[in-house]
Amino acid sequence: MEAAGNNCCLPLKIDLHVHTRFSLDSSITLKELVIYSKLRGLDGVAVTEHNVVNSFREMEKINDLLIIPGTEITTGQGHVLAIDTDVLMKPGLSFAETVDQIHDANGLAILAHPMGFFKGVARRNLKQDWDAIEVINSSAIPFSLSVHKNRKIAVQLSLPQTGGSDAHFAPEIGMAYTRINAEKTLKDVVKTIRSGEVTPWGRGIPWHMRLGRLLQKAKGKRNQQ
Repeated sequence: MEAAGNNCCLPLKIDLHVHTRFSLDSSITLKELVIYSKLRGLDGVAVTEHNVVNSFREMEKINDLLIIPGTEITTGQGHVLAIDTDVLMKPGLSFAETVDQIHDANGLAILAHPMGFFKGVARRNLKQDWDAIEVINSSAIPFSLSVHKNRKIAVQLSLPQTGGSDAHFAPEIGMAYTRINAEKTLKDVVKTIRSGEVTPWGRGIPWHMRLGRLLQKAKGKRNQQ
């Protein structure tokens, strides 16, 4: 079921959680980012490197693909997506301090994969001034259970629900995404996420693709030696 909202256009399909080679654990090049985004029928992606900022605002659109600047920030309590900001955030702080940093930079603070194994967060740490909850994360294990728990949290907190692949390997791009009832501009997309006219979609990354990620990572390590 799609979110009701702006009747001016069809919902955009935007993967709000993608890493490129600027994240040390990702192999995705800019060329692959564009190619696979188009193959998946995406209208845009948020490039959310680990604690690193890139100047994607200077190339807001590539081949009609909307590029949203962002960061995945490692905090003392879990991971947070900072969307629509190219300000470098200080890692290792609390959720509250990190959310304040993001809002001071006029960005969106989205709680990333709150209930996945290995990278989830304690429930007592969830009550912050979030702009949205990442309900569908294709990399989360076990996928279905994490989606169920994440959605429950978002409903309890009355927050918008987003989806992203958390891609680190090019074929993973677009495995999950957010349907956004907005014009294809950065300003309108961000405004619509804030308003909650969004719906997460997607599925978990299949095991053969996860294996491909591991093989690509091992290959990268060999090439660095």
